[in-house]
Parts: sequence; C-alpha cells; structure tokens
Amino acid sequence: MISRLETLTSEISALHSRLILLIGPPRSGKTALLNSFGERMGMVPLNIGSELGRQLMPVPHKQRHLQAGNLLRELADIHATQDLLLIDNIELLFDPTLQLSPLDLLKKQAHTKKVVAVWPGELRGEGRTSRLTYAEMGHPEQRDCATNGVVLFEIQQ
Repeated sequence: MISRLETLTSEISALHSRLILLIGPPRSGKTALLNSFGERMGMVPLNIGSELGRQLMPVPHKQRHLQAGNLLRELADIHATQDLLLIDNIELLFDPTLQLSPLDLLKKQAHTKKVVAVWPGELRGEGRTSRLTYAEMGHPEQRDCATNGVVLFEIQQ
C-alpha cells in the first residue's frame, strides 16, 4: 500500500491540485499508512490538532478565526519537505468558531506542493457524485463537500 501511495504521489505532479486524501473507516490504518509513508520519505506528518492548537492557545478566542488560516500556512511551510506535505489530525479545522473550510485550506496548500492528508470523515456515493462528509447532519462541525480537485486513496478495513 505504501508503494501504491508513493507511485500516486509522483504521478500527481502534473495536476492543478495535488491533494491526495486518505479515506477509510475509523481504525482502518490511515494514520499508520501516513506515518509509514513519512518514514519512507524521511519526514514527519504535520499534526494539525496539536501544532495548530498550540499556536492558537495564546490567541484570544475572538481573534482565532482571523489567525488560523495564516498560522496553518506557516506550519505547512515549515513541515513541507521536497515539495511534499503530509497532514494528519485535521479535526480542529472543523471547529465552527474558526470559520474555516477544511477542504479548501488543504486544496490551497496543494497548489504549491503535493499534499497527502488523512480525511477524518467518510466518502459517500460513487464516481462523480461522491461526497466527502464529516460529522452527522445537525452537528455543528458537519461538512459535506464535493470531491472535485481531490485524488482519493481509499483504504479498506
């Protein structure tokens, strides 16, 4: 599976958006795959939850939504190696108080570098009608996004 991911990562160089999302059910090995791939590439994945969370702690609550995007960009620049960025634990990006669009932020990063990220939600539907979801309807963090501009790497349990 690591070899497949490595091949896919090298093949997406010519695409406009070079974002690969690791998709799979909980405990399917998405994080383990990302960490193994990181070891092979000689890099450590950016843990958004801990890294961005630590950067946002001293920022007043009312200012966090204004700074979160810029802080994420800075963290991504620090963690990117050889035109590649690995990202895990993006759940913090769904916090409604930050007023962010997690998938759009990942896509923006993928304009300048290859990005491999773990998607914490689900893939629903198939083909052109498939959707990326996070949380259930009615939940404040709920998101439902089209898969346009994203390369999906599905992991079966």
